[in-house]
Amino acid sequence: MASSKDVRVTIALECTSCIRKETGGKSTGICRYTTRKNRRNTPTRLELEKYCIHCHKHTLHKESKK
Repeated sequence: MASSKDVRVTIALECTSCIRKETGGKSTGICRYTTRKNRRNTPTRLELEKYCIHCHKHTLHKESKK
């Protein structure tokens, strides 16, 4: 099994411009992507331009908290 201190971790990217409301602790309608990043090379939060299916355009997606 992999240890908790692996170099590569799986992260979730969330759209920053979606104006959907959170209900019951889960966000509905927010476009999310999953990707992997190297913890040593990019210790800060990842920010990428991705296509949002709810906004119908390319927007900034930031790494969400777990």
